[in-house]
Amino acid sequence: MSHSSYGSSRRRSRSRERVRRRSRSNDRSYSRRDNSRRREDERDRRHSRRRRSTNEDLFKGSFSEGMKARDSSDDDVDHVTVDESDEDEEALIERRRRQRLEIVKKHQEKEKQGLIPGLTAVADERNLLERDNEDDTGNLVIADDMFVSAVNSNNSTPSVPAEGSRSSDGDGILSTSLAENLKNLTHADLESALKDKIEQINKTIQNEQQKQNEEERKATGDMFSEEFTPSLSKKLGAAIDSNDPSLQDNWTDAEGYYRVSIGEMLDKRYQVYGYTGQGVFSNVVRARDSGRGNSEVAIKIIRKNDLMHKTGLKELEYLKKLNDVDREDKYHCLRLYRQFQHKSHLCLVFESLNMNLRELLKKYGASIGLHIKAVQSYSQQLFLSLKLLKKCNLLHADIKPDNILVSENKSVLKLCDFGSTSHIADQEITPYLVSRFYRAPEIILGMRYDHGIDMWSVACTIYELYTGRILFPGKSNNQMLKLMMDVKGKIPHRVLKKGTLKDQHFDPNLNFLLTEIDKVTEREKVTTMSTVNATMDLRKELLGGQSISRLPEEQLRKLNQLVDLLDKALCLDPAKRLTVNQALIHPFVQEKVA
Repeated sequence: MSHSSYGSSRRRSRSRERVRRRSRSNDRSYSRRDNSRRREDERDRRHSRRRRSTNEDLFKGSFSEGMKARDSSDDDVDHVTVDESDEDEEALIERRRRQRLEIVKKHQEKEKQGLIPGLTAVADERNLLERDNEDDTGNLVIADDMFVSAVNSNNSTPSVPAEGSRSSDGDGILSTSLAENLKNLTHADLESALKDKIEQINKTIQNEQQKQNEEERKATGDMFSEEFTPSLSKKLGAAIDSNDPSLQDNWTDAEGYYRVSIGEMLDKRYQVYGYTGQGVFSNVVRARDSGRGNSEVAIKIIRKNDLMHKTGLKELEYLKKLNDVDREDKYHCLRLYRQFQHKSHLCLVFESLNMNLRELLKKYGASIGLHIKAVQSYSQQLFLSLKLLKKCNLLHADIKPDNILVSENKSVLKLCDFGSTSHIADQEITPYLVSRFYRAPEIILGMRYDHGIDMWSVACTIYELYTGRILFPGKSNNQMLKLMMDVKGKIPHRVLKKGTLKDQHFDPNLNFLLTEIDKVTEREKVTTMSTVNATMDLRKELLGGQSISRLPEEQLRKLNQLVDLLDKALCLDPAKRLTVNQALIHPFVQEKVA
């Protein structure tokens, strides 16, 4: 090849190389200009978002509405503005990664200080404000899962664990999963999640406040308004009452008795119009029964406790048995109509009678007693009631004038109050069975007993009807035995040996140990009595100071019959005591008064 052609070829090559270099230079220039324009657009959009976020009131609608977020310090990387025009893409990515790591580190430090992990400085300030409000009012409770749901609703990234996902050892350091999740969240996502959480918190607070205000308005509002609902007041009242057992209900007093209100309706048919009285087991009211043409009834309301309720159920059982046997009502035991429950009290509905024998004696025979003709009629009716009890194998175990009712015309009596009644086989050795003045000696001595204890009580009652005085007014069981022996003489040894409680009143030689209070020293003294003679004449006591010569012959005859009846009914040996059938055929009962 010639020298000239080789030079021409090299020039063409150099010319082509310059064209290629110029083209590459233009391409790089165009690329740099495009990248610069993209970075400027991105920076403008970022500055625009930051200006909008800064101008918005993040606490609008909350307790802190109108507050401004605190100014970030130089080390708060959330608000650092960096001129990104001079950075390439790799440097920008690396710088943002470092910012996210610094955010995670900052929140780890705040969690160590006891703060719930927030995602911005505004969130931390909001958390402190909520904590202050919770301390002041005790009502503000905000769950962390509200914030988690807000993040999930705006991002496809995994949810941020709530406070409950902290490590079990209590060191307060965020888990690795939390750090990784935070890296995936952009600044805009975090700000949006915070805004949503604050809106949810404010909405929850407003709803709770409105609900509480509405309940308070209903509880304290006008009870006559159409919107008034007493449910809340009742709940509050129940909560107060439950703190004090004595206030659990206003219709039962501290001892379990029902508080009767005149005019109230029981069981939707019995209107109370009167109060009769109160006993050991119950209180009794008078009512009108709308189911029986407003006829008068007596309602026995059993005391509200387990023991009394069981006793009431047992009385109900025995009353039904007595009424079933005596369907024609010939044996003078009170009739039971029905039973029901009222405010946890067992209620027994009986026929209504006028008054009891105690009241009758006070009204017509105080200290003087009743006419012997009335005594004869009442005695016969009482013996008939004992016959019914014996038929049913029952012991009344509390016969006394208080438990015997009379009709309005005073001609008919009925035995009532079967609260102490028991089956004859269900004996319990106790020295306190039956009211003391009407208590048989075998009960005091701890012997086995039968229907004779009711016969003893009836005899004491008959004596009281005729004289108007109590036959054995002893203040203790020891005095009761002394008074009995004053009338009947010393108790036979064969009877005493059967008593399991005789040692309380007799020494090993069966001498009576009289226990008294010395009038001078006022101390208890015991007197041993080897013999106890009868010092009280029953006939004389029945006469009550009247002269025998002044009594009509017919009345004297009936008086002698009464003395004989009582003497046999008050036999100290239960085996020799007058029986019910013997009493019913006794001349005092059978022979009419002229």
